[in-house]
Amino acid sequence: MKKKSRKTFWHNIKFKYKLTIVNENTLEEVVAIHVSKLNGLSVLLSTCVVLFLIAAIIIVFTPLRNYLPGYMNSEVRSQVVSNALRADSMQEALARQSLYITNIQQILKGEIVVDSVYSIDSLVRTDMEMDALEKVSKEELAFRKSYEDKEQYNLTTVSTNLHDASGLIFYRPVRGIMSTNFNPDKKHFGVDLTASPNENVLAVLDGTVIAAFYTADWGYVIEVQHTQNFVSIYKQCGTLMKAEGDRVKGGDVIALVEAKTTDDDVQPHLHFELWHRGTPMNPEKYIVF
Repeated sequence: MKKKSRKTFWHNIKFKYKLTIVNENTLEEVVAIHVSKLNGLSVLLSTCVVLFLIAAIIIVFTPLRNYLPGYMNSEVRSQVVSNALRADSMQEALARQSLYITNIQQILKGEIVVDSVYSIDSLVRTDMEMDALEKVSKEELAFRKSYEDKEQYNLTTVSTNLHDASGLIFYRPVRGIMSTNFNPDKKHFGVDLTASPNENVLAVLDGTVIAAFYTADWGYVIEVQHTQNFVSIYKQCGTLMKAEGDRVKGGDVIALVEAKTTDDDVQPHLHFELWHRGTPMNPEKYIVF
């Protein structure tokens, strides 16, 4: 029975049918095709295989492969990795630069001892390391004081500082009268200039604004970095006209003198400081007030 059913199955698959196309008018046989089920199945499978191979070749050897989900060629993969590494490096450099600028501002404000800074890398240390740097021994303090007293009237030092300003033309920061002179012994590192309320405050040299902020003690403060390592600081301003990062020219208005003071008997004035390489300089040696 099994052999008979098997023979019957193969006989049905291999049995050929005649497909005839006849002319309707003349009843003439135009085309006659003898087809079996096995032949039809073989043709169908062959057609599917050929179509699959054609689609595979098109996908593999053309840019269409990039549209397949989860596929990424080596060039795109290397570009993604390179961009990720570059973004990480830029983020780290930006963080170091931001911390460096913050420490520069703290140095100019007097919050960090200038002598504790040895290099640019030391400015991006952690706060714990900064605290360790600020601890100075008594012997170092005594040596520092004796050296500063000795160099206070050193003509060589003065001439060198003046030489660093050669070729520079300093503008007067404000039109006014000097009320307090430069006196570093009393921690007065600049000069006070009385002026009219809302008087223009001018930049003494070309430079870039590195700090613009407000404090309870000094009011509005603006600091400008100049060439040849000069930094000018303008304190007790009433209004700031420039922001951090702005480029200014010598004589440009960067702030306004305060309109009034808390004490009615005190005339509005500008506190002006000039620093060179981290050392406060006497502005009278460079500017005629």
